[in-house]
Order: sequence, then structure tokens, then C-alpha cells
Amino acid sequence: MSTMRRKEARFLARNNPVDFQVAGSAGDHLFDAAGKRYIDFLTGWCVGNLGWARPEIREAIRGFEGPDYVYPGFSYAPWVELAELLAKVTPGPVEKCFRATGGSEAVELALQAAMIHTGRRKLLSIEDSYHGNTLGVLSIGASEARDTIPNLLQNCHKLASPLDADALSRLETQLRHRDVAAFVMEPVIINLGVLIPEPEFMTGLQELCRRYGTLLVADEVATGFGRTGRLFASELFGLEPDIVCLSKAVTGGGAGLGAMVASAEVGESMEKKGSFYSTYGWHPLSTAVAIASVRYLVRDEKRLMEGVEATSGLFRQRLEGMRFPEPPELRIRGLAMGVDVHDPDYARRVRDRCREGGLILSAEDTTLLLLPRLEVDHAAALEGLEILEACL
Repeated sequence: MSTMRRKEARFLARNNPVDFQVAGSAGDHLFDAAGKRYIDFLTGWCVGNLGWARPEIREAIRGFEGPDYVYPGFSYAPWVELAELLAKVTPGPVEKCFRATGGSEAVELALQAAMIHTGRRKLLSIEDSYHGNTLGVLSIGASEARDTIPNLLQNCHKLASPLDADALSRLETQLRHRDVAAFVMEPVIINLGVLIPEPEFMTGLQELCRRYGTLLVADEVATGFGRTGRLFASELFGLEPDIVCLSKAVTGGGAGLGAMVASAEVGESMEKKGSFYSTYGWHPLSTAVAIASVRYLVRDEKRLMEGVEATSGLFRQRLEGMRFPEPPELRIRGLAMGVDVHDPDYARRVRDRCREGGLILSAEDTTLLLLPRLEVDHAAALEGLEILEACL
């Protein structure tokens, strides 16, 4: 074991560690400590939607001349600029932004806001979904978390997949008592292998939440900013959430930042009664990076989304032509792509062989996840797919 590995084992906690030491990144590629190049079909789990070392992002970092820090109670013009940008691009009636450092904090704020605004205690989410690692959001994630952390929030109920007409009926059974503060979900559930709800479920979901006074919270932390072929996955289904949670690609990976964006009414309740002080929420440098990233996405939205759809078609065509041990189930929306190979051990073996061959992707249970950048180079896409095919 190298000196670095020994120190890492002693001093640094890692969750689901991978034996891969990153030394650099550019465009579609990562580079390890030995200088080997890898095609990146993970992008930090939907962080690097614009690709690594993006000029607009790097320029925002290098050119930053703002204050080192701004106390959260003060006013700061770039905060207002970013808040207005996010309010204008997010789906639905949301317009009031609350600062956060990342996705977990953004969803925590959403839970707090929903309970304060409605006066209700119950929360509802999709079974086995992932929304973060803090206690509140762990409570609305996989039920098995209670086996190791028994003192999670109570009154957190789950809706099992598939998300179809039957699920809609089960949802109404949960909501009809008018005691559920919020229903929280990713519009396309990436950690469940790109689980795509049936359109009738999503249409009915919006109507049921309104009928029974439950706030609809769209967790767009991973799906936001172009991943699914729309700027936000909610747009695929015409959803108008009461709260939208953002992070990851909002900065393109150049800095850490999250946001909870709420309707005016929910925002007013939260401002009056909520607790949302965040020491490093929207740090000045992170804010500058986010503004640069969002401006680029908004300016080139049409071109980018058309490109995502075209590239998505290329991936689908190539994946459909590959020979797997048994026919996989392809779940694809834009460049959120899940290849369900029906065997978790096989999925992990393919992932590991791909990494050895120079391709980075993820395996979630039985599903291989492919999450390249929005403007993935055509040659890099084809090379990555060739590596995948050789590793099946």
C-alpha cells in the first residue's frame, strides 16, 4: 500500500470507496495519478453537465474579485442576481430562493418549509429514493436507513414503485386524510436506475396534491439543468411544483452551492417562522460560478437540449445493438440513461471492467448508469460505448 493510501485509510473517511485516484479533468475526461485518461460517463453524478474545465466556469473562478465572505444577514447584489435567474428558469410558481451549500441542505429546507406552511407533520416520498445524508432527508429516503439510525424523523411514509395508475390510487389513500405536508420526489428517479414515472401518474399527482393541500416538492438536484433533455425534469410532465430543490450542475462542479426555491406563499411562511441561516450558503465565489453556469445554460438552452436529444438517440441505438447475457431494459430520458442488466453482481463486474478499460460509469443495484455531459464529444461517446460493449 502506498504512503498516500495508508494516510487516506487513517485520516479520511470515504463512503463506498473506489480505487481510483483523480488527478485532473477536462471536457469528457478524467485523469488518474499515473496520467491515464478515462472517458467520464458519470460526471460526478450529474454535477459536470457542462463538462470539466469549462471555460465559462474557469473564467468566473479566475476572474473573481468579490469579497472573501458575506455575512448571511447582509445584502449582496450577486445573491439577488442569482436568485432572480433561478426564479425565472425553474418550473411552476416558485420564485423565492433560500440559500444552501448543497442538495441535502436544500431538501432539508424544503421539508421545514412544507411543515411550517401547512402546519402538518407527515411527509411522503418514493421508497428507496435518495435525497441526501442529513437526518431529515435520510428519513424520507430508503426505509432500511432506520435499521442503523433508529431515531430518524417519524411520520415519514413511502410510496412503492412502479409509479403507475395503481400507485396513483395508493397515493390518494395516503393524501385523503389531509395530513401530509409534502410529497417529495425526483421527477425522474436516477438513483433507482432512471425510474421514469408513467405520464398518468404524474398528471394525477399534481391534481391530488392540490386537492388535498399537500405541497409538491420536486427534487431536481440531480435531474436539473438539462440532464433529461429539458432544463428541468418537471417540464417533461408539465409539473408545477410548490418547491424546487437545486444543486449539483447549478455550478457545473466549479464550486459548491444549493438552493430551495419556493412559491411566494410558502416562502413568506418560511421567512416568518423558519430557520435557514447558512454560514456558507451561496459563498461569494460559489455565487459567481453559479451565475456563469446558469447564464450559459439559459443562453444556449435550445441548442443544448436539441443536442441532448440527438445524442440520447445515438446512445439508445448503440445500446440496443449490444449483446448482453440477457436482453436489458433500457430506461432513457435525455442523457439520464439506465441499462438494467437484471443482476447486481454482473452490473458491478461490468462497471469495474469498464474502469479498467478507461470508462467511468456507475452501477446501482442491477442497473448500469450512463450520465455523460450534455455536450459529450461524438468521438468520446462512441469510444465510451465501444469500451462498454467490450466489457459486457
